[in-house]
Amino acid sequence: MVPGWTLRFGDDFNGTTGAPPSPVDWKVALGHGEPGMPSGWNWGTGEVEAYTADPSNLSVDGKGHLRITPQRNAAGEWTSARIFSARDDFLAPVGGILRIEARIRLPDVFDAAAKGYWPAFWALGSSFRTVRNWPQAGEIDILENINGINTVWGTLHCGVYPNGPCNEPSGISGRIDCALLECRAAFHTYGFEWDRSKQPEQLRWYLDGREFHSISQSRLPAAAWDGMTSHSGFFLLLNVAIGGFFVSNEAGVHTPTPDTEPGHAMVVDYVAVWTRRDGAKKPFPLLRPVAPE
Repeated sequence: MVPGWTLRFGDDFNGTTGAPPSPVDWKVALGHGEPGMPSGWNWGTGEVEAYTADPSNLSVDGKGHLRITPQRNAAGEWTSARIFSARDDFLAPVGGILRIEARIRLPDVFDAAAKGYWPAFWALGSSFRTVRNWPQAGEIDILENINGINTVWGTLHCGVYPNGPCNEPSGISGRIDCALLECRAAFHTYGFEWDRSKQPEQLRWYLDGREFHSISQSRLPAAAWDGMTSHSGFFLLLNVAIGGFFVSNEAGVHTPTPDTEPGHAMVVDYVAVWTRRDGAKKPFPLLRPVAPE
């Protein structure tokens, strides 16, 4: 329990070793793109892996963690996993706050062996599920990390593609380095808040309780804001991509490379969603400390 907050969704990923995440709470994406999209869509990002439900890519570890692990077969083909929440109604109450949070240890890989790794925790507007209206539906990247570096990004995608008020396809981003222990060496808590208790409304991103990025409603045209906030809510996603435009641009080479190592998991301790009806802004407590575990 967190005083003043109501838990709307939570998963501690308990289960027997090798089991999938709860099929009631999570659905599994498969293949190289959304159903109905053109061949070669590659999820719209240029990533190369095929997403699977194979336990080697996606399973709980029997210790209360979810593991998403990229693999490469003898033919050089990459596989990994992406899951998304069955629920798509995570919405800030009128006059209140929505908080989305996960505790995650990023893949323990760096330098040449990490080129192409792209773990992420994010949310999409529910309208995307039916009309594929990206970026209008709104995409909130709560955590992105690339190429094993000790930096994480928080990003908002909105409006129209290309360009538009969110500068698509780049989005509006903030970034921060993990302190105390590197992102890949320890569990860190990644959080996002949508605050409707004040006008203009606010979006905020957090690492281990420290705010590192914010966007005010006043920064965006009304049509862009309404497009990402007037649907029934958001659904959550967790994945580890391999390759893609973002990671390759930052690496300065096409990724993955022959030196990219498979088998390094993103480990998720928990995912949770809270709301509070009143707008009293108090520091949200870290439920578990930063630790290497």
